[in-house]
Amino acid sequence: MSEDLRSHSSEQSIEETRQKKMQEFKLSYDQNAIRGDYDVTPAARMESFSDGESVTSYSIDSSSLKKKKKNNEINSYSDSDTRRRIERDSKKELKLQRKEEKKIEKLKAKRNRRIFKLVWLSMVIILGVMIAQYILIGVHDLLAINRTDNPHTVTVSIPADPTLDDIANILKDKGVIERPTFFKMYAQFTSNVEGFRQGDFKIDTNKDYEAIINFLQSNVNRTDIVTVQITEGMNLLEIADSLHENGVIKDVQEFLNECNSNNFDEDFTFLKNIKNTDKRYYKLEGYLFPDTYDFYVGEEPASVITKFLNNYENKIIYHKERYFGEKEKTTIAEQAKKAGYSTDEILNIASIIQAEAANKEDMYYISSILHNRLDYGAESGVSQLNCDCTKYYPYRKAEDVPDSIKSNFASRYDTNTFEGLPPGPICNPGIEAIKAALNPIESDYLFFCHDTVENGSTPMYAETLEGHEYNLSLIGQKQEEPDYSDYDWSWE
Repeated sequence: MSEDLRSHSSEQSIEETRQKKMQEFKLSYDQNAIRGDYDVTPAARMESFSDGESVTSYSIDSSSLKKKKKNNEINSYSDSDTRRRIERDSKKELKLQRKEEKKIEKLKAKRNRRIFKLVWLSMVIILGVMIAQYILIGVHDLLAINRTDNPHTVTVSIPADPTLDDIANILKDKGVIERPTFFKMYAQFTSNVEGFRQGDFKIDTNKDYEAIINFLQSNVNRTDIVTVQITEGMNLLEIADSLHENGVIKDVQEFLNECNSNNFDEDFTFLKNIKNTDKRYYKLEGYLFPDTYDFYVGEEPASVITKFLNNYENKIIYHKERYFGEKEKTTIAEQAKKAGYSTDEILNIASIIQAEAANKEDMYYISSILHNRLDYGAESGVSQLNCDCTKYYPYRKAEDVPDSIKSNFASRYDTNTFEGLPPGPICNPGIEAIKAALNPIESDYLFFCHDTVENGSTPMYAETLEGHEYNLSLIGQKQEEPDYSDYDWSWE
């Protein structure tokens, strides 16, 4: 009995389970069928169960199921309303996404701008402080504010043709300035890059930039001054050698070239009256007025010559009351014109007087003899001036002639050979010689000679050749006419 009951109970349980599963399958099938997920063809077939009952069986075509599913997908997205709605939703979502991204980017950019501004402002402030500090220090140095506590005087030596860098470095080394770069900037801004003078300067360390520049661009403030005395009768070669020995000029030949140029004619109009420059050895011979001069070490030749010519112009051309016209106030040019000579010819005569005369009184007698020979010497049998001082010009004596030309040298200024005055002065005469050339003593003398130096160089004068030969015999000399037939008269 018990076995029957257990068997019946088991069968009942299996039936209930089968019925329940059938219901679930049917429900699931009906729902899928409603959605169109399957293509189902019901096949009414009876399946036997253990109880002999039958159920309807449905046959599912798997290929049809896949096709239905695919078609269902296509149909759902192909629907125009659905597609438009999806596109709208997609665009809206994309727009919202982009808007959110822009908002985030804007926030980031705003934050970055704040950081950049902060960094930039910090850099500007730092740079501004540095520039302000640099400018402040530079301005203090420019105005010498930081150099007024302990001022003192120092000597700075400026080289020839200095650059702005040279000037700034020298001033920095000597403590005159503290900021070379700022000094150079100031000099460039004020157009003072050039114009600095060569030489030694004693300068105070409490000067501002402008005062420093003005101080160093004026020769007046130089301390390397050399005093040179040019004595009466020195010729141009002797003057050049003296200037070189005293350190005034560096190149003798450069100085001589300047003395033979026309570079000074515009500033000194009296030089334009020299007409025979091609026949002269040095154009400015006779115009370098003898005097005591202050020059700077290493001075430019043109500057040196300008000092000479300025002195000549002031003391010879303009100061007629001081030097000329003892009886009447006239200039050298006016007196020369009255005597029938040019100023240059009077200087020429004065240079011979300066070279030949033993003393001041002798100058006026020699002047008389020279004038007499020039006026009527040829008529008296004396056609030449016969002054030995002209024989070796531009040299003083035979020993001064360079060895390279000594064997055949003959000066074109030699008055023993050529008639009349030489082409130009043979030296630079002083005031007394010029006055004697303008105002010769009245005499009929045509000859002169001097005793030996041991006997005081006593002058002797004569009106005739016989009288002159007698004077020569008194001093043990013999008159000889030199032979110039073999001399080459061209200047080498």
